[in-house]
Parts: sequence; structure tokens; C-alpha cells
Amino acid sequence: MIKVGLTGGIGSGKTTVARMFQDYKVPVFIADTEAKKILDDVKVALEVSKTYGLKLTSEGLIHKPDLAAIVFNDEKALERLNSIIHPKVHERFKSWLSEQNAAYIIYEAAIIFEKNRASDFDFTVLVTAPEEIRISRVMERDQVSYEDVKSRMKAQWPESKKKKQADFIIENINLKQTRQQVKELHEKFSIISYK
Repeated sequence: MIKVGLTGGIGSGKTTVARMFQDYKVPVFIADTEAKKILDDVKVALEVSKTYGLKLTSEGLIHKPDLAAIVFNDEKALERLNSIIHPKVHERFKSWLSEQNAAYIIYEAAIIFEKNRASDFDFTVLVTAPEEIRISRVMERDQVSYEDVKSRMKAQWPESKKKKQADFIIENINLKQTRQQVKELHEKFSIISYK
């Protein structure tokens, strides 16, 4: 089974692209979704609240905007959070992977290159879009300011650096063209897996 790492900066549309692969019945593991579930675990929420001095909500959960305000403005704080969450995400991925039976799978995560994880995959696919488009997408999606998006972007590598490491690049500006690029990659991965 081929393992494909799908990545891209904030607002690039990597989750949209992941869903397009799902349309071909490709199993997709979305690391960010799993990370959010893990953060909602009572034990993890307690550990995070103690680490950052955050009050839990009445349901015993972390108020995610408060956490984001801390970690996206402090590199060391973000590293601490990643050290709590990422090992647990990786464990869930290994368990999920053992249940799959497909020609190839997709692992979607924002910081595959930043975390030196590219070697975990047979191929990497980078989803890109011009910075201004990415910023406007995130502002609309998350109801946050331009400055908030820029500070989140600083926590990730610039696209130019990621492009040098990616095996394949999907330009995600026009959805029809994006679907065509996904179709071509799906066919390529399907053929490779049967060789």
C-alpha cells in the first residue's frame, strides 16, 4: 500500500483536495481533525490547561480561540502543544493504517515538512494557492483578522521552501482545474501501486 502525504499551508485548500481523493474512495486520514478530537479528551484538555494556564469551559474543554491566541504568537508554546498532541495523532494514524486495504492512502497534515515527516511517505503532494487567496479563505472560514492569519502563517514554512521538497504540486485556485489535477494523481498512484 502506497502512503501519500498531503500537505499545504493554511488556507491552501488541502482538506478540499483530500475530499476530492475521498470521492475516488481513497482512505484519507486528516491529522487536524484527529488533533481536535484529542484536544477534546478530558485528560489532554487538563494537561493543556495546566501547561498554558487556561481555564476549561463548563464542559471541561479547552476554549480553542484562547489556545490559538497563545500558540500562534509564541513558537515555543506551539512546540509544547505539538509535543503533547502529535505523538497521540501518530498513534491513531498507525492504528487507522493497519485497518486499511487500498491501493494507496492519504495522510493530510499542514506541517509534514516542518516536522521532518516526508520520509514517512512514499510520495508527498503539496497544495498551493497565492498568499492573498489563502489569507482571504482563512479570514472567511475562521472569522479572524488579516493579522491573525499572518501570525498563523509564520508558524509554517513558506510555500517556496515546501515546493522544493514536494514530489507533486496541486495548484488550488480553480476547483475544476484542481479536480483534474487530483484525477491525474489518483490515476498515477493507482498505477504505481499495482506495479
